[in-house]
Amino acid sequence: MMSMTIVRWLMAIAAVLGGTGVAAGAFASHALRSRLSDRALEIFDVGTRYQLIHAVALLLVAGLLWQAEAGRSLLTAAGVSFIVGTLIFSGSLYALSLSGIKWLGAITPLGGAGFLIGWLCLLIAAFSIK
Repeated sequence: MMSMTIVRWLMAIAAVLGGTGVAAGAFASHALRSRLSDRALEIFDVGTRYQLIHAVALLLVAGLLWQAEAGRSLLTAAGVSFIVGTLIFSGSLYALSLSGIKWLGAITPLGGAGFLIGWLCLLIAAFSIK
C-alpha cells in the first residue's frame, strides 16, 4: 500500500478545491451576477466547472493510489497534473473574468495541458494494473 502521506495530501487538496469551487460558483451566482457581463460570468462558470470536475478526479486518484500495487508514480503524476491544471486553468479564467485583462486567456491552455497530462497518466496507469 501507498504511503498515507501523499494520499492524505491529495484528499485534502481535493477537499479544498471542491469546497472553494462550490464557494466560487455561489459567489458568481449571487455577488457577481450584477457586476459582471454575461460573457465574464460564463468564463467564470467554466473555471468553476473544471475546478469541481478535477477536485472529484483528484479524489479518485487519491483512492486509487491508496489501493495501488502498481502505477503509483503515474497516479501521483496524474494528481499533481490535476492540481497544477486547476490552479492555472481555473485561476486564469477567474482572473480574466474579474479583471478583463485579455492576455490572461493565453495562460488558460497551459492549465488545460495539465488536465490532459493527468488524464493521460491515468490511462497509462490503467494498463499497469495487474
